Amino acid sequence: MPAKIRLTRHGRKKSPYYHIVISDSRAPRDGRYIERIGMYNPGTNPATIKLDFDRALEWLQKGAQPTDTCRAILSYKGVLFKNHLLNGVKKGAFSEDEAEVRYNTWLKEKENEIQAKKSKVEKALEEEEKKRFEAEKKIKEAKAAEIAEKNAELAEEEKAEAADKTPEAVPEEKKDQESSEIETPEKPKEEKKNQESSKIETPEKPKEEKKDQESSEIETPEKPKEEKKEEEGKKE
Repeated sequence: MPAKIRLTRHGRKKSPYYHIVISDSRAPRDGRYIERIGMYNPGTNPATIKLDFDRALEWLQKGAQPTDTCRAILSYKGVLFKNHLLNGVKKGAFSEDEAEVRYNTWLKEKENEIQAKKSKVEKALEEEEKKRFEAEKKIKEAKAAEIAEKNAELAEEEKAEAADKTPEAVPEEKKDQESSEIETPEKPKEEKKNQESSKIETPEKPKEEKKDQESSEIETPEKPKEEKKEEEGKKE
């Protein structure tokens, strides 16, 4: 049975990830598989790869053929290089110990390369963040300056409006004063009227008193007549 090392797709439409599987070459891409030996996620930087090294090497030695993407993954993880060294040991080109030394030196170099790439990516991300932060800071400063200018213009307009309104307030005060001056003379007139009315009313009392006096003067002479009559009666 011709076995194949391939990828099966999973995940969402725009963020996929893949399983690394051993399957029959005649089976569909996302169909049944014999064994799953790892996972590959190209959405990260660098790409995330999880692989069962020993099982992948065993299937390679059994004759499983990887696809192009799986071949690149196996080369990146050192499976193809280890398989090449083991084939050289079988042929007698070098010993197994030498194969191990060669593989370990290659693995260290590969790890250093991966670490350098990661640090480079991290620095690039930091620089991008700094640039983005500076750009946002400039935008905020520009907006703050625009708002300050608008506020200053509004303050100047308010001052100008206040200056235009202040002269109008003075004539109103003058009008109020004039109206108060016009209204105040009415009170003396009323007082004069009251005084005149009091003057007109007060003379009535002396007239009544005079009448009383006259009536008393008219009535008083009657008493002597009566006295005279009484005296005449006594004489008789």
